[in-house]
Amino acid sequence: MASNREAQNPVDLDDLYRDVILDHYRSPRNRGVREDATISAEGFNPSCGDEIQLSVAIVDSTLNGLGFGGSGCSISQSSASMMTEALTGRSLDSAREMSRHVQQMLTDDTFDLDAVDLGDLEALSGVAKFPVRIKCGLLAWKVLDQALANASGEAVNDDSDIPTRVTSG
Repeated sequence: MASNREAQNPVDLDDLYRDVILDHYRSPRNRGVREDATISAEGFNPSCGDEIQLSVAIVDSTLNGLGFGGSGCSISQSSASMMTEALTGRSLDSAREMSRHVQQMLTDDTFDLDAVDLGDLEALSGVAKFPVRIKCGLLAWKVLDQALANASGEAVNDDSDIPTRVTSG
């Protein structure tokens, strides 16, 4: 018999901790600083203490490689790992578009998941069901936005309460 709490919040925790998320947490891809980075940025989630440091190697307007460091929960670290894997080899414009889609998926209830091919990043969609964890999923993407804007000489539309800053570049 389900408890009152379960009946009021019928979200399956398996949605949050899908196999792909756990796999990226246990075996993170691209962990570490890239020696060939052309830009580095970092961010901090003050609500839980998660930290992400991102190093990005940009060659001819293409993300030649991304590396990340930091500490935090399985969601923030998996999101960073998944991001570095999904964006390596993409153009700056394509990376910005993917970042926009992922952030919409996490924050916009009307986002049509079937309209965009996010690949494994779709596993993060379950995070949206847990408002307290959304910033965890967003952290790496906000840091990426800062890094890409800085690399392109653009101002960042920093409407977020997740502090980010460029550390080199």
